[in-house]
Amino acid sequence: MSDVICASEDVVSREVSGEMVLLDMASGTYFGLNAVGTRIWSLLDEKAHSIAALCEVIEAEFDAPLASIQQDVLSLATELSEQNLISVE
Repeated sequence: MSDVICASEDVVSREVSGEMVLLDMASGTYFGLNAVGTRIWSLLDEKAHSIAALCEVIEAEFDAPLASIQQDVLSLATELSEQNLISVE
């Protein structure tokens, strides 16, 4: 939860109909995010955040239990990291 993550410089993002579409310029791969993922990406695109800080923002803005948010944010961070869309500082 204390890991600090940021958006990769090789990723271009666009919001389309309330959802974020990411393009990894290095691989040419597209990746889509739902509303919560879009909010997380917009935060990461501004500056690096700890996973715990991202969870706090999502908890304040979305109606879901913190434990569920933490699990979902960790899962998304893992997936984004595996796709080289974020980096861990």
